[in-house]
Amino acid sequence: MTGQTAPAPGPAPGDPQTPGQPAGSVTTAIPPQCPTRTRLYRGGELLDEGFPAEQLSERLAADQDVVAWLDLYEPTEADLQIVTEEFGLHPLAVEDAISPHQRPKVDRYRTHLFASMYAVSVNERGDTLAAGEISVFITSRALITVRKDDFDIDALIAYWDLNAELVDSSNEVSCLTYGLLDAVVDGHYQAVEQLDDAIDDLQAHLFRARTSVDIRRRGYELGASLAALRRVVAPMQEVVSRLMRADSQLIDDMLAPYYRDVLDHAQRTAEAVDAARDRVERIANTQRSEQDAQLNEITKKLAAWAAIIAVPTAVTGFYGQNIPYPGFGRLSGFITSSIVMIVLAGGLYWLLRRNDWL
Repeated sequence: MTGQTAPAPGPAPGDPQTPGQPAGSVTTAIPPQCPTRTRLYRGGELLDEGFPAEQLSERLAADQDVVAWLDLYEPTEADLQIVTEEFGLHPLAVEDAISPHQRPKVDRYRTHLFASMYAVSVNERGDTLAAGEISVFITSRALITVRKDDFDIDALIAYWDLNAELVDSSNEVSCLTYGLLDAVVDGHYQAVEQLDDAIDDLQAHLFRARTSVDIRRRGYELGASLAALRRVVAPMQEVVSRLMRADSQLIDDMLAPYYRDVLDHAQRTAEAVDAARDRVERIANTQRSEQDAQLNEITKKLAAWAAIIAVPTAVTGFYGQNIPYPGFGRLSGFITSSIVMIVLAGGLYWLLRRNDWL
């Protein structure tokens, strides 16, 4: 990797020694009890992976040119003690890392940056959204990820390996951070596309005479998933923008275009979520309008048939009077009344049919 970044003033955060500890000495670390993943990089090349997390201090102290990635899954505060002492992590950041339901954000501390974000996935049916919370400590020599929920970490590793030669920069921690952000934001966009496909399928059922899909219920489920996704996606623009600021010391001339690309993807994803929510709302409004139109059509038909039935009712009521009338008590009177009913009712049916009431 080539390119340079401005050195941080004073002792670099993440140096393999704690304050007041003699240089070159190694802290005795207590192994974390939670599942961990580790990797060691130098010059953009993977040196080692899968080594015990308690060896992190020793390996960083042995070679000042290497950087590390450490992943901890559902750690406790005791599990984080090894990196808290190693990299001087702020207690507030550690508390946020182990506390669930943090909002996506970026906090800057003296020795490191702390970021919180969510990776998402959608089930095959496209109506259930699963979000995995990820907390990230970014130091000068390490990227530490803390996962509170299940997240396909192997996909992230594959993403790093696939794009190992893509970014040419000496700031390897920033390269790893870029890969993480890009993978998370791409996952957001894929989720939007899956939900958008589900909306297309729902829209196809909208004007069918008979469908097994409950459009109203399905639209509500999709709307709820999109609302949850928007709470995750919208703040990512601020997260990426905050990491791109000069005081984060993550951006150099080589990395700036890549971070801007991630920011652009985050903005497009937020716009796509808003567009999908508008589509669901339009489908719901259209269904209500269609139901109103069907109700009006049914009401018209009932009114038309009531008018037709009213004709023989009126005729038989007239002929049923207890007073003499033409044809009273004779067969000719019955025939006349029947002809009158048939002609009037048939004429009214033809008129209503002609005006699309039947």
